Amino acid sequence: MAEENAGEIIVAGWMDYEPADRDPMLGHLVEVGRRTREEEPGCLDYAMTADPTDVRRIRVYERWVSQQALDEHFTTAHIKDFRAATTGLTRVGVAMDVFSVGAARSLR
Repeated sequence: MAEENAGEIIVAGWMDYEPADRDPMLGHLVEVGRRTREEEPGCLDYAMTADPTDVRRIRVYERWVSQQALDEHFTTAHIKDFRAATTGLTRVGVAMDVFSVGAARSLR
């Protein structure tokens, strides 16, 4: 059995918010993404984007060096600040998966 912290981790999926809450949430995600990329060496990529065809949807993509790096991310001050700032925003759906990367190759 593979060790839980043995390789890169990808988090991918989507979150739906009430249409009036999506853009405010994206604003908060821009800030938390900036801080995550700057302050967390275990973060390889962190991107949250508005879906251009759905006024509720935010697409999620994160890439981490390990499960441990992702776990530590949830304990940071900027995540605590983010959670406090977004408490009043209404999420109406979510589908996210965590993938353990076994191998990767360039698509050039």
